[in-house]
Amino acid sequence: MDSIFDIPVTAVSFILTLSIVVFVHEFGHFIVARRNGVRCESFSIGFGPEIFGYTDKLGTRWKFSAIPLGGYVKMFGEGETMQMVEGGRDEPVVPRELTPEERAVSFKYKTIPQRAAIVFAGPAANFIFAIAVFWAMFLFAGRPITEPVIGEVVKESAAAVAGFRAGDRVLSIDNSAVERFEDVQRVVAIGHGGAMSFVVERSGEQLTLTAQPRIIEDKDAFGNLTKRALLGISSSGETRKIERPGLVQALGWSISQTYTVVDSTFVGIGQMISGQRGTEDLGGPIRIAKYSGQAAKSGWENFVIFMAILSVNLGLINLFPVPLLDGGHLLFYAIEAVRGHPLPERVQEWGLRVGLALVLMLMVFVTWNDIVQL
Repeated sequence: MDSIFDIPVTAVSFILTLSIVVFVHEFGHFIVARRNGVRCESFSIGFGPEIFGYTDKLGTRWKFSAIPLGGYVKMFGEGETMQMVEGGRDEPVVPRELTPEERAVSFKYKTIPQRAAIVFAGPAANFIFAIAVFWAMFLFAGRPITEPVIGEVVKESAAAVAGFRAGDRVLSIDNSAVERFEDVQRVVAIGHGGAMSFVVERSGEQLTLTAQPRIIEDKDAFGNLTKRALLGISSSGETRKIERPGLVQALGWSISQTYTVVDSTFVGIGQMISGQRGTEDLGGPIRIAKYSGQAAKSGWENFVIFMAILSVNLGLINLFPVPLLDGGHLLFYAIEAVRGHPLPERVQEWGLRVGLALVLMLMVFVTWNDIVQL
């Protein structure tokens, strides 16, 4: 249980983290919309009543709103099919005829590629932000390299059963090359207990060993109870000096790190669908708040890295082909491109309602998960 002094840190770090990540996402939409001539009426961090804001020279209202759980960019001509007549009757508003000048700045009347670019720009901005954060971290802090040499094998562990020995150098796991001991830890973790094929070098010879890491319940560095895969080996302590890359190499590392986050997310989702991993790993706003507070208290480097990982996840989730999310809009545009004309407004409206219901059910589920695990 957090002390009373931890609550302000958690609250501030959560609001700061979410505000920055959401701003990046919405700014992606905003900047591409403006480049394509769409009038942006408002840019909000948060939902609900405005707390404060200002209007720029192009008429966009920039504001902070009362509920800091998201944000939006309101574009002229966007979402007309969701407007309802007064009294809440289930009928779409019949829009008035727009003038030629209004059509020129309306999102609705832009071409399919333009609308798709505006929608895709939000998730793309999240990925670019993560790459930039990892790039800066690698440039300024470098990357410690621990040789993938086994120093100790725990008795009766999965590694001991598979035949690992101290001094073995891990060369690859499931046909993927290993350069660092950290690579071994990461691959074993996302494998979540599945059988894995290891190629090791021992006394100049290459051997293939098959091991199935065991799932254990343990506490992480912050005291959170978590399930993790354990192979039962530790490093030999042979550590190279911290590598400090040049600009291009650091960029390559940052792209690779971002891809690793994406890949780990997909692997985790696949394991939940197949039953290999429990859904208790799904977290919502309460867990994000908790982890952001823990990251902030552990140092600015961890806090910034957490923000980058959250940014990747936000971008990835928004690309899922669910109506209401960016991916759902892209799906509608793809169908429109194939058909030669949009889906009927009634179909789009029901699709958005289904998407809203799915998102709300997911939010309720992950929030319940968070509460249960407090």
